[in-house]
Amino acid sequence: MTAPMQGPSFSAHILSLFPEMFPGSLGLSLAGRALAQGRWALSVHNIRDFATDKHANVDAPPLGGGSGMVMRPDVAARAIEAVAGPDSPQASYTKIYPSPRGQPLNQTLVRQWSTGPGLVILCGRYEGLDQRAIDACNLTEVSIGDYVLSGGEQAALVILDAVVRLLPGVMGKQDSHQQESFETGLLEHDHYTQPRLWQGRPAPDVLASGHHQNIAQWRQRNAEQITRDRRPDMWARYQHAKHEENNDKD
Repeated sequence: MTAPMQGPSFSAHILSLFPEMFPGSLGLSLAGRALAQGRWALSVHNIRDFATDKHANVDAPPLGGGSGMVMRPDVAARAIEAVAGPDSPQASYTKIYPSPRGQPLNQTLVRQWSTGPGLVILCGRYEGLDQRAIDACNLTEVSIGDYVLSGGEQAALVILDAVVRLLPGVMGKQDSHQQESFETGLLEHDHYTQPRLWQGRPAPDVLASGHHQNIAQWRQRNAEQITRDRRPDMWARYQHAKHEENNDKD
């Protein structure tokens, strides 16, 4: 008899002016299956519900002039306080504000968040969020790339997809993500499947050899070559890490 699944060990709270955008793609595939199975939980909150005037205003013109509007600090802080105040179960959650000014999202951050209790993500709109709310609420600004989106919702989906797939039981084989890009400091090696010969292009013979050590060596060399060619910045970090590791062994 299978023991009943306990409550989710990870949960996410989204603060957005467009709550209907969630779960979006997170309701599909592995993340959606895991959500339905209760392996993680998702709660979505409408920031406009925390406005206090009769028109439910959440933005105002920027001080000092300029185009566009800025999200008000009082409304945003009230929303965060309601979801993750000091007396709430979410008080210890990492609070994220997706922003092109933020620290780049990487696999190290993703792994770190996947081992924690959960995330609170405030999705900005307009010209952004009043800096006082970012400071007062201790929001971590995170960027998913050097470009600008219409709002933080798409970035929140990317962040959660990256985190949820690392949660226990979501991907099936626990070792399946350990060979992926960025997990080893390298980009992932090439992949091949049947047919062995396609449009005159053969798959590498070593992959059908059944010799696991040779296959592992080929994949390592292939990953190193791809990283060296495509991401010299990553290759330099990888080389430095290897150098430090060898020094530690001496």
